[in-house]
Amino acid sequence: MSQLIACKNANGIVLATDGMALDFDTQGNMRQTEVKPLIQLGSDSAILAGGVTDSIEICHSLQAFLQEENISDIEDIYTAALPFLNSEYESYMRKECEFLPVDPVHHVYFILAGYSRKEQRSPFKLYLLWTKKKLPQIDGDEIGTAYSIPRRMGLEYGLGQLSRDNAPLADILERIQSNLEKLAHKESDEVAPPFYYARITGEGFRAG
Repeated sequence: MSQLIACKNANGIVLATDGMALDFDTQGNMRQTEVKPLIQLGSDSAILAGGVTDSIEICHSLQAFLQEENISDIEDIYTAALPFLNSEYESYMRKECEFLPVDPVHHVYFILAGYSRKEQRSPFKLYLLWTKKKLPQIDGDEIGTAYSIPRRMGLEYGLGQLSRDNAPLADILERIQSNLEKLAHKESDEVAPPFYYARITGEGFRAG
């Protein structure tokens, strides 16, 4: 699983992830693999993928679906993403698992981010989508200010404070970059470069 981090305030959204994940080879042995879990969905939306490495391919399928259906507003994307991701995940599980209950290694997590033109008071939206523990089904909920997967409560607290202070996105990005680098140093077997960053503002999506 890659480290996923997201934070929002009135200025926009910052997204971040590392590029290392754990996967299984053809013999069933766990190995490290390099991935890019940050996927731009539209001109002002993106998604972070975690859990099994196939979650990234599922996001690319979602990207193609949204383009075909001309869905661009983040609230519409969230509404469409839930059933779509459920269907894609069920297809994945049919290929990977022979029986239930689902092994935790097959869980997926997503952080959906974007700008809504429908809600002027709070246009920047973050949504968490995850597989339930007892069923192979994806559920979702809105994120208030900051969230990380795996959870980093100290980081989330600090980002939450920056969000409440309506700090510039550059300050939020700097805090996240510093924490990812520290995590990579301390947990080299779980967090490692390359790192991927993005910002979403009223002007749209910008990588880096």
